[in-house]
Amino acid sequence: MRRITALRPGKGRGKRVNMFLNGKFALSLAAEIVAKEGLEVEQELSDEQIEALTRFSRVSLCYNAAALFLGHRPRSEPELRDRLHQRGFDSDSVDAVVTRLKKQGLVDDTAFARLWKNNRESFSPRSQWLTRLELKRKGIAEDIIDQTVTTIDDEDSAYRAALKKARNLTPSDYQSFRRRVGEHLKRRGFSYGVINHAVHRIWQDQVGNSG
Repeated sequence: MRRITALRPGKGRGKRVNMFLNGKFALSLAAEIVAKEGLEVEQELSDEQIEALTRFSRVSLCYNAAALFLGHRPRSEPELRDRLHQRGFDSDSVDAVVTRLKKQGLVDDTAFARLWKNNRESFSPRSQWLTRLELKRKGIAEDIIDQTVTTIDDEDSAYRAALKKARNLTPSDYQSFRRRVGEHLKRRGFSYGVINHAVHRIWQDQVGNSG
C-alpha cells in the first residue's frame, strides 16, 4: 500500500491534479477523476488501485491530445491514430480514446471523406482519380472512398477548375491558352479527353463573348 501525501493543482490545459505518493510525484490526473474516485490526502492505495489510476491518467492525457489535434480540422481515424502513436500513447489508450470519439461523432471516416470531397469541389475542383488518391493517403477505407468519389462529375469539375484558371489569364492564342489551362487541369488529375473538352469549351465561350 502507498499513501497519498499531496494533491496539487497541475499546470497546462484542462483541470488536472498532481498526485504524490509517499512524498514523490506519481501521477497527473484529471480533476474529475480525483473527485469521482474520492481521492484525498492520507488515503492509502493498493497496487491495483494505482494501476487503474495510471490507466485513467494515460487515457485522459490521450483524449486531451486527440481533442487538441481535432480542434484544427477534422481528421480521419488513421490520421488520428498515427498522430497519437507518434505522441507516445500506447495502443490500449488510443483504442479507448478513438472508440469514445467515434461514439461522440467526432471521428467519422464517412463524414470526413464527404467533407473532404465537398471542400475540394467548392474551392479547388479535381478529378475522381486525384480525390480517390488523396483519401487513400488519409487512410480512408476503399468502400468509403468508392461511395464518395462516384458522385464527382469529372466533366463538370474540370470545367469549373478551368474557368477559374482562365479568369486569371489574358489569352492571346489557343495553343498558349490550352497549354496553361491544360497543365492546371493535369495537376488536378483530369484525363486528356476531359481536359481537351473543358479547354475547348471555355475558349469558345470566351471567343464568342469577345465577339
